[in-house]
Amino acid sequence: MRYLSGQRRLEAAESCVIWFFLYSVLGWLYEVFLEVVVYRWGFTNRGVLFGPYCPVYGVGALVFLLCFSRLMEKREPAWLRWVKPVLIFLGCMAVATAIELATSYILEAITGAWPWQTYRDYAINFEGRIALSPSVRFGLGGLLFLYVLQPLFRHLTGSLSPRLRRGAAIAVTAVLAADFAATLLL
Repeated sequence: MRYLSGQRRLEAAESCVIWFFLYSVLGWLYEVFLEVVVYRWGFTNRGVLFGPYCPVYGVGALVFLLCFSRLMEKREPAWLRWVKPVLIFLGCMAVATAIELATSYILEAITGAWPWQTYRDYAINFEGRIALSPSVRFGLGGLLFLYVLQPLFRHLTGSLSPRLRRGAAIAVTAVLAADFAATLLL
C-alpha cells in the first residue's frame, strides 16, 4: 500500500476493513458449523465478542493477504505451478498457528481463558492452545481464502461506490468498536 496515492490508500484501507469483517463472520459461521453439525455439541456463541464474528479469522485472513499476495501474483514456469499452493498451504498453516497461539495468550490475559481449550483433547497439541489438526484445517482454509474468497471479496468491494464503501467501512468499525468496548466492560 505504500506506493498508492492518498485516495487509493484510503480505498484500500476501507476494503481491508470490509474484508476483515466478512472473514470474521465467515470464521464465526465455520466455528458454529463445526460445533453444531460436526461435533454435535449444540449452539453457543463461538466468538469472544457479542456479535456473530470471530475477529481472529479476520486478522488471519488479512495477515495471509499481507504475507502471500506477492507470491500468488508471481509467475512461475508451468512445471513449478504445483509448488506455489503447497508453499502457501504451509505458510498459512504456520501463520494461522502463530496467530492462534498469540491470541490464546492475549485472551487469557484479558478474559482469563480462551475459547478453544478443547484442543487439549487432540493427540498433538501445545498446552491446549494450538493443535496439529486445526493447523492443517487453517492451512486449507488459507488456500480457500486466498484462491476462492478473496477474488470474490475484491470484486465485491471494487464494485461498491466510494461513498458506499466508506459508509460500510465506518459502520463496520463502529459496530466492532462498540462490541469490543461492551465486551471489555461487561
